Amino acid sequence: MADRLAPVTDLARTRPLLLLIDGHSMAYRAFFALPVENFSTTTGQPTNAVYGFTAMLANLLRDEQPTHVAIAFDAGRTTFRTEQYPEYKGTRDATPSEFKGQVPLIQEILGSMRIVTVQKDNFEADDVIATLTDEAVGQGMDVLVCTGDRDAFQLVGDAVTVLYPRKGVSDLVRFTPAAVEEKYGVPPERYPDLAALVGESSDNLPGIPGVGPKTAAKWITTYGGLDGVLAAASQITGKAGDNLRLAVDQVRINRMLNGAVRDVELPIGVADTQVQPWDREAMSSVFDALQFRTLRERLFAMVPEDAPETTGFDLDVTVPGPGAVGAWFAARAGRTLAVDVSGRATPASGDAWTVTVADGPEEAASIDLTELAPADEAALATWLADPAAPKTLHGSKEAWHALAGRGLALEGVVFDTLLASYLCYPDQRSYELGDLAVRHLHRELRAEDGAAGAGQGALDLDLEDSSEARRTGLRAAAVAELTTMLGDEVADRGARRLLDEVELPLVRVLAGMEQAGIAADVEYLTGLEQEFAAAVADAAAEAYAVIGREVNLGSPKQLQEVLFEQLNMPKTKKIKSGWTTDAASLTDLFERTEHPFLAHLLAHRDASRLRQTVEGLLRSVGADGRIHTTFQQTIAATGRISSTDPNLQNIPIRTESGRQIRRAFVVGEGYETLLTADYSQIEMRIMAHLSGDEGLIAAFRSGEDLHNFVASRVFGVGTDEVTPAMRSKIKAMSYGLAYGLSSFGLSKQLSISVGEAATLMEDYFARFGGVRQYLSGVVDEARRSGYTATILGRRRYLPDLTSDNRQRREMAERMALNAPIQGSAADLIKVAMLGVERRLRQEGLASRMLLQVHDELVLEVAPGERAAVEALVRAEMAAAADLSVPLDVSVGTGSSWHEAGH
Repeated sequence: MADRLAPVTDLARTRPLLLLIDGHSMAYRAFFALPVENFSTTTGQPTNAVYGFTAMLANLLRDEQPTHVAIAFDAGRTTFRTEQYPEYKGTRDATPSEFKGQVPLIQEILGSMRIVTVQKDNFEADDVIATLTDEAVGQGMDVLVCTGDRDAFQLVGDAVTVLYPRKGVSDLVRFTPAAVEEKYGVPPERYPDLAALVGESSDNLPGIPGVGPKTAAKWITTYGGLDGVLAAASQITGKAGDNLRLAVDQVRINRMLNGAVRDVELPIGVADTQVQPWDREAMSSVFDALQFRTLRERLFAMVPEDAPETTGFDLDVTVPGPGAVGAWFAARAGRTLAVDVSGRATPASGDAWTVTVADGPEEAASIDLTELAPADEAALATWLADPAAPKTLHGSKEAWHALAGRGLALEGVVFDTLLASYLCYPDQRSYELGDLAVRHLHRELRAEDGAAGAGQGALDLDLEDSSEARRTGLRAAAVAELTTMLGDEVADRGARRLLDEVELPLVRVLAGMEQAGIAADVEYLTGLEQEFAAAVADAAAEAYAVIGREVNLGSPKQLQEVLFEQLNMPKTKKIKSGWTTDAASLTDLFERTEHPFLAHLLAHRDASRLRQTVEGLLRSVGADGRIHTTFQQTIAATGRISSTDPNLQNIPIRTESGRQIRRAFVVGEGYETLLTADYSQIEMRIMAHLSGDEGLIAAFRSGEDLHNFVASRVFGVGTDEVTPAMRSKIKAMSYGLAYGLSSFGLSKQLSISVGEAATLMEDYFARFGGVRQYLSGVVDEARRSGYTATILGRRRYLPDLTSDNRQRREMAERMALNAPIQGSAADLIKVAMLGVERRLRQEGLASRMLLQVHDELVLEVAPGERAAVEALVRAEMAAAADLSVPLDVSVGTGSSWHEAGH
């Protein structure tokens, strides 16, 4: 039997090793090995094949340590084989749309790794691999061929091993000459003879009916190869012999086609495949775009110790002695200094251990807060709290929390490299300092040099390193240099005002909200958790009663068996593991069948999700009885603020269960009430403003219900004649248009035909032509400029608008429609938050903001301040932008978040 793939460390190897990979073959296998629904970028580009292929490559490079590498790709479907035999591979299924566009991404990764790729018109990857294999063997090299095509077994020899995927692309089997002969009964050079007799269904090459590998191997051994078998065809008896004689011509064709061409004229030779140092900057860029953070880290960790090092930082780090801190700062008065804070950055229990300050990229001072003389601590505290002392940081909100935990204030922050990078590149998934250093400075914060940071804006928590000063000094030096570089980029991209007037001031506001938290009724939450747990058990019991047995309702495999075998329901979307049982598919299946088992299953899922939400909230309650969420400014590419640990933005407001959960958030001790305020129909108001459509503007200025007003125009009836169904259709379409909804998407959402949805959209555009012009114009403009922009100038760059890949291009077009509207809404609520915070402080009020949830603010109002707070909140939210339509603000108060709703 073939051996499982063994690492190179188990093999005695002294000769050069060439690794050859069949690119299309392995990428296609990777596509089916990983669920496409779990791998895609925020722009909608599927990446499962890219991820699987790259992970496989990383494993091979690590385990086999080849000296030479090349990846062969097919040049197209037309080859000399299809010219000679048009039916060749003619039965293969059409390439899945999700796979298209992934091979170029793989090739982009390979280019950044300086790995040679090669293809040849009119030939297959097999022929390229065979040619390079023979050349390498002739030069005294060993060869590893990684492919999912069994025809490669003919290449196996003493110096050539085939790695064949048994499952996916991670379980590779090593085929040596002995392994091939053991499995197929013939030596590798005779494998094409066996394949010619047996046939290959994937290539649409029919074999001899009734002749399997064992019979074919016996014939080949008896008669000395395929030519001998065909010469002795008349002597072979029985049904198999009859079938052989009838199939002689097809067998000859099979043998002609499955033989690898070993002398293809290629643009490269084996010498060109030698392993080269990787282009880490290019790798960081492509991996960022694909959002493969963990995989990139795996690859970077594999760099050999003797590889050429990326230029580091020429840094002089000093540790000021007792009484020297004040003098160090005094000598640099008026200069912008870069700060790195090591510590714990949690909102409720932050702490700081080291503050390192860099005066440019070459000089830094590291100050250990745990061993600081009183005079030095006072000097540091004075400098940190001085708003006139300009500072730049990476992740200033985290530094604020850490320093606050040690009783130190942070003022005078004029630049944050984390926020600046986000504004310039809002679709990146990682803004870690080390990544920015590689991407922008072409240098690395190496582990041996003390690189730190384990998360977006995270602080270094590792204090075991004896080179603490060096390590934090490198980070501060990187911040200093990045400030200059990113400062130029921020200006070039028109984001300076956003950074200075919105994002940076918002850091302090969000930090204060995180530190305040919101009070939770723990007793109520505990009872709610028990209630949802009972609902989970009840729904499961009712589901079991319908099918007459117990199954694991969380197991896709068991659900597939129940739904599609036992209950014989209509099939859902086909995936690798069978028929999908995801929420959307089961909801659609229930709408079609109304089967009671599905009703109970969906109820079970809903109750389980709610129980998990409540359990997470209970775990999040701090010692002060309050829940301290973390607000993230750099998660959503549109500019929206995100809530994490726990996420308080995903608690539904329109369902009874969501309202139940909101009752658990209550006014805290010493305060009078909670106050909520949100914008009414903010996206549609921004749509009216941006499009300039007179009909929409008139609708908002009339004061009438927007959707009733629009429906009356679209359907040609009076506003008092608009039915709930009409209003519902118009509401769905109005918001859908702002999010790039197609007629197909609208038909699914409203359960109407695509034709009816298209007609509805045409009728809408006939009466609101400005909307049509705006929607088409914003995409055209973005395609010309490469980006969209919000009212405040927040840009989102969409290079896929000019992609040749239709799926990627259409996804980018939907983003181009959505980004200016959703991004402008995000900008407005941020401006409103800054205004509310400023007014609260100016008027000396004790009330405070606690939460921001999309277009809603939640405040805790101090006794006697309700009227004043409501007035200033209404005023600041309404004044957040000067639109052509009024900004309508709704306000409510109550003892809980639910009661304060409106």
